[in-house]
This record gives sequence, C-alpha cells and structure tokens, in this order.
Amino acid sequence: MNRLLSLLTILLLAIPLFAEKEDPRFTELDAFWAKVSLAVKEGDFESYSETCHPEAVLVSGTKETSYPLAQALVRWKEEFDNTRAGKVKASVEFRFGHRYGDESTAHESGMFLYTSQNPGEEAKHEFIHFEGLLIKKEGQWLMLMEYQKSRGTEAEWDALEH
Repeated sequence: MNRLLSLLTILLLAIPLFAEKEDPRFTELDAFWAKVSLAVKEGDFESYSETCHPEAVLVSGTKETSYPLAQALVRWKEEFDNTRAGKVKASVEFRFGHRYGDESTAHESGMFLYTSQNPGEEAKHEFIHFEGLLIKKEGQWLMLMEYQKSRGTEAEWDALEH
C-alpha cells in the first residue's frame, strides 16, 4: 500500500511538469524568445523592435537605473546594423528558472547568454540574470519590462533548463 501511495504521489507531482510543457502559452512564449534570438543573430533591428511594447522599460541592476526601452533600442541599433552587415557576429540564448502567467501576461525569469565576436577576435560571452514581463496584445507577445538584474556565471547558466 505504501508503494502504491508513493507512486501515486510521484505521478501527481509530475503532472504540472508535463502540463507546462504542453501549455500552448509556453509554445507561444518559446516562439517569442526564438524570434528575439533570430533577430539578434541576423541583425534584424525591425524584427527585434516588434517584440517590444512601445512603452516598455529597461531596468539595469548593474547600473542601478531604469529608462524607456526605446532609448536602449536607439543605442543598440548600430550593433544590429553591424551584425546585419557581417562586421560582427552576435547571438542570444535564453534559459528560464521560473515562468509564470496566464493567457495574456507572462513573467519569465532566468538568464540570457549574449555572445558577440568581432572578426579576428575571441568571442565574448555575457551571462546575464534577467526577468521579462510580457503582455499579449492582439495575439502578439510584447516585452513590457526587461530587467537585466546582474551578471551571472557559466555554472549558473548550465544549472538552468534548456
């Protein structure tokens, strides 16, 4: 009887894990992050900008400041243009520790790995702890707040799910 009870407990605890993987919201959010990654890799500034709400906020924990994400986009545009022109290689990957939300809101926290490489130089890897607050408007997920909390380590990155 105790074995059966233990097995039943394990199965009941595992159900939410399987449900999360099958939730269409996670499929949509995974597609959102894939779009962000592809835009960075291809240097597609317009596509990247489309993932951001017009009133989005960027919070920088390392700089202890916040400001409109639109200002950061102005700063980042040259990097996108250089990537598109082949002057630099760039990529970003995401891994998550927590993913909360409902059909129209999401709070995603984890890390991203931003890699850039100038020709003839070693690639630079930046591991960043971050949180993203997203909303779904007219069927599209949009970043409302990006909180780049702090620098992380490769070991912390490796500890998160792929």
